Amino acid sequence: MPTRQTSSSGRPKSPRIQVVLPEELCQRLAALAEQDSRTVSNMAKVLIQQGVARLEQARRGGEGAGPLSADALRQQLETQGQQRTPRLRGAPKRLRLQRPGPSAGS
Repeated sequence: MPTRQTSSSGRPKSPRIQVVLPEELCQRLAALAEQDSRTVSNMAKVLIQQGVARLEQARRGGEGAGPLSADALRQQLETQGQQRTPRLRGAPKRLRLQRPGPSAGS
């Protein structure tokens, strides 16, 4: 059961869950998070949201009668990846401004 905490302002925070992952899966998740400039926790949330939505859609019959085949799932993920707007990667680069030189009229 998810636990719910209260913030210092008294408003309830989002429910929290704890998940134990195999080392290899945790490393893969961290790599995906880094590629999207996200935290590991946020990347896990996004992937869970996508997986739940896909499973609910499949159960409603939107994708066919049964679970998605590996090829259909791969194709759907590739399509989603192409539609997603890219996130910023790394810190913004500094702009170098040039100071105006002495003007001829001064």
